[in-house]
Parts: sequence; C-alpha cells; structure tokens
Amino acid sequence: MGARKRISAEKRKETAKTISKAALNNCPTSPRKMRLVTEMISGMDVNKALDVLKFSPQEASRKVEKLLLSAIANWQSKNEGVRIEDSNLYVKLINVDGGRIMKRFRPAPRGSGNRIRKRSNHVTLVLDSKVKEEIKKTSK
Repeated sequence: MGARKRISAEKRKETAKTISKAALNNCPTSPRKMRLVTEMISGMDVNKALDVLKFSPQEASRKVEKLLLSAIANWQSKNEGVRIEDSNLYVKLINVDGGRIMKRFRPAPRGSGNRIRKRSNHVTLVLDSKVKEEIKKTSK
C-alpha cells in the first residue's frame, strides 16, 4: 500500500472512532412514512430526540427510537468513562433508503388481479458529539 493510501486510511479510521452509528435493514415500513419520522429528529440533541420519538403517534417512531438507543449504546462502548450528558450527543445524520419490495397480488373485479408492492426500507443513523466540534473550531 502506498503512503497516500495509508495516510487516508488512517484518517478514515480516526474519524470512524469518534462517530458511532447504527443501521436498521429491511424494516417493513414504506420509506415515505419512515422519512416523516426521521426528519423530525434530524440534527436534534439525543435526549430531546428520544422524547419526541416516545410521544410521536407513528408506528415508525418506535423503530427509530430503538435504533437511536442502539446508536447510543454503540457510542458508550467506544467512549468508556465519558458521560453522555457531558458529551452533548446529537443526531448528525439520519438516512432512509428504499429496501426490497415484495410483490403480491390481490383479487380485483371481473376475475383479474391487482399488484401490491409491500415496501421496506433501510435506516442509517449517525451520532456525533458537539464538544469535539467546538474544540476543532477553536484550534483552527
């Protein structure tokens, strides 16, 4: 491996250590319904986002809440000894992509059948700390 590739790989590994993420694959909810929930918490503080998801009436909010708790647990495993309250965690990025589509038939009038597409989605959630960003801004 060349020097440039090694240096860029080391930079990527360093940024991967500071960022924690969680993914939810093949969730049986349409991506459009999931995006309504994820747009509510994008860029929000973690504690506030958990409160919003807890009191939201959508079914997708339960799944996103569980995903957010998983991302917090991933962050805690990487940063042992650091309190969540001191780190000011926030939702840096939340991305919803379309997953696989199951195609089914439903009976229709006059002996025909209509197609039904049962959609699923993939959700990726990335957490980051505001404290580290403030340190980076002051050092530059």
